[in-house]
Amino acid sequence: MKIKGVNLGNWLVLEKWMDPSVFAGTDAQDETWLARSLEPEEFAARLKKHRDTYITEDDFKWIADHGLNLVRIPVPYFIFGDRAPFVGCIKYLDKAFEWAGKYGLKVLIDLHTSPGNQNGYDNGGLVGVCKWHKNSDEVIFVLKVLKRLAKRYADKRQLFGIEVLNEPISWPVYVTAPSTGKASDKEEAKGSGFVPLKFLRKFYKAAYRSLRKVLPADKAIVFHDGFRTSMWGNFFKRNNMVNVYLDTHIYIEAMEMYVPMHNMACYKMYINLEKQRVKMAKRGEWCINNRYAVDCKKEDRMSDKQFVIEKRRRFNEVADLEFETWEEADGWIYWSYKLYPDKDYSGDSAWKESWDLRCCVENKWLKI
Repeated sequence: MKIKGVNLGNWLVLEKWMDPSVFAGTDAQDETWLARSLEPEEFAARLKKHRDTYITEDDFKWIADHGLNLVRIPVPYFIFGDRAPFVGCIKYLDKAFEWAGKYGLKVLIDLHTSPGNQNGYDNGGLVGVCKWHKNSDEVIFVLKVLKRLAKRYADKRQLFGIEVLNEPISWPVYVTAPSTGKASDKEEAKGSGFVPLKFLRKFYKAAYRSLRKVLPADKAIVFHDGFRTSMWGNFFKRNNMVNVYLDTHIYIEAMEMYVPMHNMACYKMYINLEKQRVKMAKRGEWCINNRYAVDCKKEDRMSDKQFVIEKRRRFNEVADLEFETWEEADGWIYWSYKLYPDKDYSGDSAWKESWDLRCCVENKWLKI
């Protein structure tokens, strides 16, 4: 199956930058601190409203109608509702499987967070903290969550597979990440650090053994590369793993943080260098966000129509480059399906629009 997929980001795992409205009236940077900042009733009410409306059956229909065949659904480690003060969300994943079945979509369940966080990002649940891998009890807990998910959905024809853990962080990425050192509670962050490759290999072997006992061979097990694609070599083959994928996340925006030139020549050079990662990983995540298009300025003699056409041309160039690159893989999954529910990306939020797949399609910035 050639994967053409999209992430349902910010639905069951909150990411403040994607939709700050859920965090209104608080200083919380992440879902953990949102739970700590609100009374339990208010926290539960906000999550219910968000989860009930952010992704619905209509969204699954749109995804299928536009030729995509898979949804990757980020889920939290507290999905089963057994980690106070968090609110479980397993019933929403059950609904997702129903909708996926109705519209002929496959589902990749992605464990996106861990207790203590595996990367220090808000998408790991707790900004500036990264020490899940140092707590053996929590490592075991994550393995149990994965097994429970496998048992629940193993027989579902909609299940494509399970991704063991999203973006466990490497040393170079950890020391340069903007979230590092930004914890709300500095004491809580003490002991944080990157996830060593030795640990990650051991954890991946344990996760595979546990999952494969439950999952039939036609269900995939996906492993993120931990931001070090080249370090895996024949690891999976050597450990007799079958139907596995290595997942790599390649974003032009990440490159732009370190390279002052934002133009197609620079992007082509970057993407050509990354093609080897794509070939090795076979599956990956991307989006067309880039400064070359986002910062497109309307010139004095340019009409509104000409400006729209020029901005579209720039996004089209980047999209074509990305699609050509991902042809080297077994598929791709766009981040993300949507951000703002009202699609109002005016003013300071304008840069977010290209992260929103629906907006990209509606603006004719890419063709899927």
